[in-house]
Amino acid sequence: MCGILALLGCSDDSQAKRVRVLELSRRLKHRGPDWSGIYQHGDFYLAHQRLAIIDPASGDQPLFNQDKTIVVTVNGEIYNHEKLRNLMPNHKFRTGSDCDVIAHLYEEYGENFVDMLDGVFSFVLLDTRDNSFLAARDAIGITPLYIGWGLDGSVWISSELKGLNGDCEHFEVFPPGHLYSSKNGGFRRWYNPQWFSEAIPSNPYDPLVLRRAFENAVIKRLMTDVPFGVLLSGGLDSSLVASVTARYLAGTKAAKQWGAQLHSFCVGLEGSPDLKAAREVADYLGTVHHEFTFTVQDGIDAIEDVIYHIETYDVTTIRASTPMFLMSRKIKSLGVKMVISGEGSDELFGGYLYFHKAPNKEEFHVETCHKIKALHQYDCLRANKATSAWGLEARVPFLDKEFINVAMSIDPEWKMIKHDHGRIEKWVLRKAFDDEEQPYLPKHILYRQKEQFSDGVGYSWIDGLKAHAEQHVTDRMMLNAAHIFPHNTPTTKEAYYYRMIFERFFPQNSARLTVPGGPSIACSTAKAIEWDASWSNNLDPSGRAAIGVHNSAYDDHLPDVGNGNLDTTIIDNVPRMVGVGAAAELTIRS
Repeated sequence: MCGILALLGCSDDSQAKRVRVLELSRRLKHRGPDWSGIYQHGDFYLAHQRLAIIDPASGDQPLFNQDKTIVVTVNGEIYNHEKLRNLMPNHKFRTGSDCDVIAHLYEEYGENFVDMLDGVFSFVLLDTRDNSFLAARDAIGITPLYIGWGLDGSVWISSELKGLNGDCEHFEVFPPGHLYSSKNGGFRRWYNPQWFSEAIPSNPYDPLVLRRAFENAVIKRLMTDVPFGVLLSGGLDSSLVASVTARYLAGTKAAKQWGAQLHSFCVGLEGSPDLKAAREVADYLGTVHHEFTFTVQDGIDAIEDVIYHIETYDVTTIRASTPMFLMSRKIKSLGVKMVISGEGSDELFGGYLYFHKAPNKEEFHVETCHKIKALHQYDCLRANKATSAWGLEARVPFLDKEFINVAMSIDPEWKMIKHDHGRIEKWVLRKAFDDEEQPYLPKHILYRQKEQFSDGVGYSWIDGLKAHAEQHVTDRMMLNAAHIFPHNTPTTKEAYYYRMIFERFFPQNSARLTVPGGPSIACSTAKAIEWDASWSNNLDPSGRAAIGVHNSAYDDHLPDVGNGNLDTTIIDNVPRMVGVGAAAELTIRS
């Protein structure tokens, strides 16, 4: 992923202002270490920090249309760019970059072209013919974007907060699925799928349709001109990503350039049973597998860097971001620039353990809608910024636009956890890939219980964070928390500790308002806490907080998985891993 920064209409076209824009753009250089570019047209500035994935030789930005009257700075990947080029046979493109189509699409179709893009993106486009501009963000918010306003009437847009912090009077999250037009003077939502209304769908479940939609989502993300791999934790989602990638890699352009054997990456605390699970999947799929181990202290030492890069004080996001941040550095050091990851599945299919308590299909579906709409503040933010901190790009096929449409059109009755029918969480996804003749995964992996991202790295990781915070935040400090932090007041010492660090890096009120708040149980929304009266007394984003689900949900209702052995063992005090993480003293086994 790249980094973009735009300053639009600042009434200052001086060299000093240009130098300031360059200075702010350099704060994003970690996102794009391969090249830097800037375009100035009067008091309009478009800057770019490039991570070269497609057409590394000639795709430097900003990009232009043929006569250079339209200029664009883009962070993202446009997977259907070749199809879009074919729609404009009279246009001459300057580069082979997938993002080169954006300026031409605007020239051909005007502002209504955004929904034609199949991919992930944040961009700012300047039409120098009338000095109008357009900014847009992808449907779910996989790429980060912020917008700010200056006292001089200027508009600022940046991939990260740190590009705006200090120069804007006010800034906020640029909403996913929206565009901002200077012609219309505000936001407009361009992404309007059927599921967004939260109406209850009634389509029957077709496992083959779901399977094919996911395979297509993975295949299109094999578009790359650089080495890549997959994050593999041994859990369902990352294992399916790895399985489909390994199955379809041969014959692709990427395989011809870099070889047909897939590389996989995982991490765990020493002795983690998930390292074993990931290795088992890797052996089954025949990947070149890389294992990383780290210690709790390694993670604690990285917390300040993590908060600076992830730009949040949300507890569960920081817990999960730290190992991913650490591992991304090691992956990049191996020469890999892109990885495919499994974010988004739990939101689409109700995979979090608290969904066991959903009272009916209507509330189940509405909760999944709310979770998807909030992804840009949580898992998308984590996956993008934790990897981009080291110039690594993460792609997430579960959040493909077409796949989301298929998954969210299924009657939610099929997604409900039903013990008497042998349906565990995400059963519709598991069943779609339960192929006896050409199996995608071993049965016990396919039907393995959900472990949350931050839990998966090891419960001793979370416990270690809590203990560390206990040493640095006193009871007296907690008594005054509501006065010190009246917005999103931290209710635990761990939350207070993260908040202190965040405020040091991002002291403006606008910054703290970009972070979501509210009570949560095992990553639920506040509304879902009402599903179980006991949860209101046990609020914690950890999956272990789902009392009565995590420890005993399957005790009496084990689904039949044929010859496979369903692993229902819940290990509460043994380190477990996720497909991320590594520190300076990492042990690496390949």
